[in-house]
Amino acid sequence: MIEAQELHSDFHFPQEADTQLSSDTDLEDLEGRNAKLGKAKVPRQGKKGAGEKGKGSAGKGGGQNRVNGHHQENGMENLTLFEVVKLGKSAMQSVVDDWIEAYKNDRDTALLELINFFIQCSGCKGAVSSEMFRHMQNSEIIRKMTEEFDEDSGDYPLTMAGPQWKKFKTNFCEFIGVLVRQCQYSTIYDEYMMDTIISLLTGLSDSQVRAFRHTSTLAAMKLMTALVNVALNLSINMDNTQRQYEAERNKTIGKRSVERVELLFQKRKELHENQDEIENMMNAIFKGVFIHRYRDAIAEIRAICIEEIGVWMKMYSDAFLNDSYLKYVGWTLHDKQGEVRLKCLTALQGLYYNRELNSRLELFTSRFKDRIVSMTLDKEYDVAVQGVKLLTLVLQSGDECLTSEDCESVYHLVYSAHRPLAVAAGEFLFKKLFSNRSPEEDGMPRRGRQSRNANLIKTTVFFFLESELHEHGAYLVDSLWDCASDLLKDWESMISLLLDEPFPGEEELTDRQETALIEIMLSAVRQACECHPPVGRGSGKRVLTAKEKKTQLDDRTRITEMFAVALPLLLAKYTVDAAKLTNLLQLPQYFELEIFTTGRLEKHLESLLRQIREVVEKHTETDVLEACSRTFHALSNEEYTIFNRVDIARSQLLDEQVDKLNRLLEEFLQEGEETDEDDAYQVLSTLKRITAFHNAHDLSRWDLFTNLYRLLNTGLQNGDMPQQIVIHALQCTHFFHSVATRQGLQRHCKTGNIVIQTLIIIFLCYMRYLTSVNTAVKEQAFTILCDVLLVFSHQIVSSGREALEPLIYNPDSSLQADLLSFIQDHVFVYQDEENNTDDQRYDEVWKIEALHKRRNLLAAYCKLIIYNVVEMSTGADIFKQYMRYYNDYGDIIKETMSRTRQIDKIQCAKTLILSLQQLFNEMLSELGCNIDRSSAAFCGIKELARRFSLTFGLDQVKTREAIAMLHKDGIEFAFKEPSPQGEGNPPLHLSFLDILSEFSSKLLRQDKKTVHLYLERFMTFQMALQREDCWLPLISYRNSLQAGADDDTMSVISGISSRGSTRSKKSKAPSVTSKRKLPEEEGSCSSTDTAMWLNREQGAQTPVMLPSPHLTSTVLREPKKLRQEEAGAYVYAMANEHQPQTPLTPHSQPQPTMDYNSQVTWMLAQRQQAEARQQHERASMHYAKMRSHMQHAIRRGTGLMEDDEEPIVEDVMMSSEDRLEDLNEGMDFDTMDIDLPPSKNRRERTELKPDYFDPASIMDDSVLNVSMF
Repeated sequence: MIEAQELHSDFHFPQEADTQLSSDTDLEDLEGRNAKLGKAKVPRQGKKGAGEKGKGSAGKGGGQNRVNGHHQENGMENLTLFEVVKLGKSAMQSVVDDWIEAYKNDRDTALLELINFFIQCSGCKGAVSSEMFRHMQNSEIIRKMTEEFDEDSGDYPLTMAGPQWKKFKTNFCEFIGVLVRQCQYSTIYDEYMMDTIISLLTGLSDSQVRAFRHTSTLAAMKLMTALVNVALNLSINMDNTQRQYEAERNKTIGKRSVERVELLFQKRKELHENQDEIENMMNAIFKGVFIHRYRDAIAEIRAICIEEIGVWMKMYSDAFLNDSYLKYVGWTLHDKQGEVRLKCLTALQGLYYNRELNSRLELFTSRFKDRIVSMTLDKEYDVAVQGVKLLTLVLQSGDECLTSEDCESVYHLVYSAHRPLAVAAGEFLFKKLFSNRSPEEDGMPRRGRQSRNANLIKTTVFFFLESELHEHGAYLVDSLWDCASDLLKDWESMISLLLDEPFPGEEELTDRQETALIEIMLSAVRQACECHPPVGRGSGKRVLTAKEKKTQLDDRTRITEMFAVALPLLLAKYTVDAAKLTNLLQLPQYFELEIFTTGRLEKHLESLLRQIREVVEKHTETDVLEACSRTFHALSNEEYTIFNRVDIARSQLLDEQVDKLNRLLEEFLQEGEETDEDDAYQVLSTLKRITAFHNAHDLSRWDLFTNLYRLLNTGLQNGDMPQQIVIHALQCTHFFHSVATRQGLQRHCKTGNIVIQTLIIIFLCYMRYLTSVNTAVKEQAFTILCDVLLVFSHQIVSSGREALEPLIYNPDSSLQADLLSFIQDHVFVYQDEENNTDDQRYDEVWKIEALHKRRNLLAAYCKLIIYNVVEMSTGADIFKQYMRYYNDYGDIIKETMSRTRQIDKIQCAKTLILSLQQLFNEMLSELGCNIDRSSAAFCGIKELARRFSLTFGLDQVKTREAIAMLHKDGIEFAFKEPSPQGEGNPPLHLSFLDILSEFSSKLLRQDKKTVHLYLERFMTFQMALQREDCWLPLISYRNSLQAGADDDTMSVISGISSRGSTRSKKSKAPSVTSKRKLPEEEGSCSSTDTAMWLNREQGAQTPVMLPSPHLTSTVLREPKKLRQEEAGAYVYAMANEHQPQTPLTPHSQPQPTMDYNSQVTWMLAQRQQAEARQQHERASMHYAKMRSHMQHAIRRGTGLMEDDEEPIVEDVMMSSEDRLEDLNEGMDFDTMDIDLPPSKNRRERTELKPDYFDPASIMDDSVLNVSMF
């Protein structure tokens, strides 16, 4: 350890005074950051200045033979240092040794090569010559290299994609580390090499060129890391030397060696001098690079700084792990970029992982704990995951660090849908609640009710119940699975808690706790057998490894052996509890059925089947009956010998239920109108049981169709049939018909019976029950009807099944209209806000279930649209509800639009515009003819049009024809109805053009001209001259078609800075550019008549191009703009110049007799007009190109100089730009020192919590209570 009084440099090694929070002034550059005199300007204490460049250059030419070493052996004698590192074929130590040898022979030549290495690594094509190196300052060299940059590309080695460049970054960092390591004993202390490198990197890191700044910052930080390692070794050597020196001095005079004492004294002095040298170097890098770049405007640069300071604190904690350096990490926890916040958390994890360092982190933890806790809810999941992991490490350092509120904010994350976050929260929960082992638990048994796991299982149940998310037991188990799988697999203890009597002094589980335990037990069994996360938490099943498959098989075997014995007992105990039975009856689905035979468990199987039968006979709940049905289905596997026993038990059960139903139906139907309630209940109960089994088993050998039809028909005639009987009878009939249809198709039976049954079901559902008074009956009839229509649509003859053509049933227009009317009446309705019950929670559950039912109804109808069972145009009534019911059905409607667009783009576009037209007509009927375009109704339609426009994506070529047809239909609709107020007034639907303009941006440049020409066919001479407010929709729509139609594609230089972009936005309006398409693309993107309309000659020019002005100055001028009135008159004047034919009247429209395939051929007549405008277009395009080239020339002067020097303090630590300017008035951003006394720099920012290292803020309660967000 270095004594404090021996250190006098700016860079302090650890001493007690360094922990005070006002020592940041030690990092100030008293001479100014830009005081760089020459190339070797690292300040020295008691040292002479850096040597002149000419010194030590004896033996020139020796450096030229460097390639004769390792490089030549590998055939790389002509490669530069950059190329050698880039290829990475040589061992890095050999490359560094060759350079060191060259440096010893001619240090100027070797340093020049190293300088060019850094320049080339930045992506600069220029090179520093020996003349420049000898006579130019660093700033001049950097300015010269900036001019050599390639402005056409913004990429440089550190940002280029591909494995080669990813490896280059690794090799680049390794080269710097090896260079310092190989030079640590002599070369780095020559006051020349390191001074030159540090001075160069400091200058490059101050450049406005991002490539220079990024590369040099990475190099400087890696250089600092290597120097920290050297300083650590020096500290260890000094400690050893000091101990040896003291030991030798303490010897008696007779045993003391004067020579050894003197030798150790000289060695200690030399190490101290070397330590001073390293301190100076690190001070120069820290103050010259880190202090300014940790708040750089580029997130990658900030992330590099934070990552490396974390390495320094972990590597050399005695020197760096104090509040003076931790504050930078703490401040950057509030960075606006997730990448930087992530680096902060990973850096802190490395520190908290070492428990020996926890005592030094106490102050930091107390100041920034709240921020770390809030980061568990970060919008970026990677940051949130690492935040939870960091809190887990903080928790291990001491339970008193986190309060109960802090822990509770993490607990609920175990139910997150993002699995990595949930797993991290599960580990935190496990460490907090389950890791503490008391001494009395050591003597407990490993299994059973009195085991330690039993107590932990009860703790899990208590936590599950307190979280009040009982439907998410599978999520809780999945979150704990990675860290507590042994606990969750202790099914023996779980069974014991459910079946065994409590021992004296133990509290018995309540009914609610037993239900929760059974759910957790089932979730654990499912997780062990399926080996993948539950639904909604994971992208899908993954391929299991051999080890995982073996574990899975072992778990299934143990589950079968254990629950085959215990499950009948559990069913018998909870035979009247439907909730518990529903979960318990799912366990056999995960059994390994072979174990029943090999393990001699047949008698337990008989007991299980007997208990299931009793459950079926006692219960009528749908969930319980369906669980029994699935259990029989899981056990009925013909591959195992137990199949016969299961099949016999199932047949006996169904025989009994079917006979009972037939007997009850005969009595029930004979009663006529006077039905007995007890008989109706018996019929309903039996019908529920058969329906549940019909859903999973083949009951075709029991002919139920005839009796069920009689039941339904009687209900229609009498009209007083209980609704639940009708619903289950419809379900059972549909299941029977589906099974019969599948078997008939598989066995190639005659289709007569299937057709008859299909028509009967359609007749019952559509003609009778779809118009029933009861809503539940109508919903069931609608669902069955949609399924039958989908199955027996034209899709049934696909894949070579033409023989099934007689089964096709196409719904007529009346049926389609009734189906659509049902959707409008029962789906697109607002939820009843009134609470029907006193239980608010029950009412919320009811609302969720009702919404789920309506979503299923809508999805059933949308499938009919997607598979072309009903007309696609009927989707307009669905699409127009997209915004109004976005929260409830937005995903379904959006997916339907996407699927219909894949089927027919043009027809889908027509449907979308039809939905907007319907809404527009509805608005007219409500508000009248005088439309207020600022009204909520009109703005809602316009917003819906904008949303529709976004669904077309970015590829304008693919949607070209559809968008053009959409505009065509929209224009026709706008001019369809004349004004009710007579001629001279705008058409009734003219305001629709304002809505249609939302789709103008999706048109290609040449298509805008075509659509504009089509628009002019509907306009009269007087319309073009109108400027009243009522004509604004027409004006704005024409402007949207003209915007960008005549602009050339402008090249974009990659080096536009963020600040420059801001200034440009303030100084001029943004120009609309359109992407130029190749002629091949334009000619090949259509094959229909619509394409004939679009692919006219490119000379077809909208008559709005102004004459090109004369350029009389070298300063680029904006073309003179006409007033709105003048522009409109001028446009129409030019239009009439080239269009002598009489325009259409406002009420004119294309002939309705025109068929679909020829409805756009009218555009071919425009070719003559196009030829007349070609000459005018060429002149205009020539001006546009000249303007583009001049702008490009102007940008060449500033494209490279990225103003990336906007400090991150503006983006993260400050609330406004004005406040930053007030703080730094008259001072450059990069020279802003971070001092610890109270200042506006930290106390007034809102996006970052106050400086917790400010003693004044610690005393201010209002500061400590500021919200994290």
